[in-house]
Amino acid sequence: MALKVSQAGRYAALAKLIVRHGPTLRDGPGAGGRSDADVAKDAESLAEDLESMGPTFIKLGQLLSTRPDLMPPAHLEALARLQDDVEPFPAEEAAAIFEAEVGAGVTDVFSSFDMKPLAAASLGQVHRARMRDGRSVVVKIQRPGIEDQIADDLAALGEISKAIDTHTDAGRRYGFQDLLHQFEQSLNDELDYTREAANLERLAETLSDHELMVVPRPVMSFTTRRVITMDEIPGRKVTDLGPLARLELDGSALAEAMVKAYLDQIFIDGFFHADPHPGNVLITPDGRMGLIDLGMVGHVRPELRTQLIKLLLAADEGRGEAAGRILADLGRHLEDFDQERLLREVATVVSRTAGSTLGEVRVGTLMADLARLCGECGLRPPPELSMLARALMSLDAVAKALAPDFDPGQTIRENGPRLASAQMQSSRSGLLSAVVDARDFAEALPGRVGRLMDALVDGELTVKVDAFDEAELLRGIQKVANRVTMGLVIAALVLGAAIISRSYPSVALACFIAAAVGGLALIVSILAADRHVNTRARRQRRL
Repeated sequence: MALKVSQAGRYAALAKLIVRHGPTLRDGPGAGGRSDADVAKDAESLAEDLESMGPTFIKLGQLLSTRPDLMPPAHLEALARLQDDVEPFPAEEAAAIFEAEVGAGVTDVFSSFDMKPLAAASLGQVHRARMRDGRSVVVKIQRPGIEDQIADDLAALGEISKAIDTHTDAGRRYGFQDLLHQFEQSLNDELDYTREAANLERLAETLSDHELMVVPRPVMSFTTRRVITMDEIPGRKVTDLGPLARLELDGSALAEAMVKAYLDQIFIDGFFHADPHPGNVLITPDGRMGLIDLGMVGHVRPELRTQLIKLLLAADEGRGEAAGRILADLGRHLEDFDQERLLREVATVVSRTAGSTLGEVRVGTLMADLARLCGECGLRPPPELSMLARALMSLDAVAKALAPDFDPGQTIRENGPRLASAQMQSSRSGLLSAVVDARDFAEALPGRVGRLMDALVDGELTVKVDAFDEAELLRGIQKVANRVTMGLVIAALVLGAAIISRSYPSVALACFIAAAVGGLALIVSILAADRHVNTRARRQRRL
């Protein structure tokens, strides 16, 4: 590893983290006599350790909470609760950053600017303000020096993940460098507030037909990479609603509207708010739901949406084998992929969910279980599946807070035909592209056939076939034949020596010696050949 002296502290902290929590993450509950309570305690300890290491590792923990194929359930729950509430930095410094980024001071842009932060997080903090036209806004300003700190942390993580992938079975199985690349991309997007502004605009457009959903609009004139100004959405977090406030709301209608909105985001637009935990969902005074904090978003490729719809419907309808086969098609098969076990385990989980009563069905938990089974059976699921599972788990928590008896599966079943129809409509452009390709192929076909016939007539046609190496096969057969023949000769010598041992003892002794020498030579030859084969196989795997 190309270790840097300047990162020695980070390497030491990471090594301590791996030594302390690695065995539990590797072996899971029950390993080494550890009880579920001990594992849960270790999960909380891991969350605390990551929180103490700073913003990069808080965000890393939040990302790991979206990977049920990597983390035990207790750790997923603990990491999902990671908070990045930190001490605010001075408001004067925030105002100076705003002026440097926007080119105008807060007193020039706003009629009022609250110097006391509304909230402070690891990447930035939020101030309430009012535009000169009376519009209430919030201003999020990036924490000074945070980009350099994150860059240093990512460099240290990069060296560690490279070493893990190269030297451990877990690294080769799960690909921690790929995970780190995904994390780095997500973190860089969060650090660029212009991306968050674009996300707000896009999500607002996607949800324009959903009357019960509201998204803050950014003020692009006062938004840069390190500063974002957006509408303030008044309201209370779902988790802050008391019993009396819940009675005034139609919780089931709100929960259904939320699920419908996410189905449209994921399966029609392919772009969704990836972190809809209850703290990011507000209930406005007029009874709508506001989505805030779009630093983390998910993207679903068009070719993946149809498969995910099929997976959701198959799981919801209790068709476990169909769900397992869809998962097998979606994921990347590792060397130890066990399809029979995957189908069996998925069928068990799906059948258990299908037997649940109303209010017990949690789609996010089901998707997380399916992603976890993929990892256990040697199948690396697509990153979209893990992020989707995390989003649906958060969505389940919001729906349960609004209406404990709400069944999200029913909403999925009712909207399934509409989503499938939307996928068929969106595939028209792909069908048109296929028609154009077919036309081009048909136009080029006569010329290609003509060239083929000319080459055949002129005797210049050659056919290249990549098959097994016949010479190598013959050499292998010859080696086997030689070993069998040598073994028969040795056996004959031993048997003949035994027969004539009394009549001709000296001749028998010579035969025994010849048989021993021949047997030893045969053993050495076999061991050397096996070692050569194993060495070549390991070299090919590395390549």
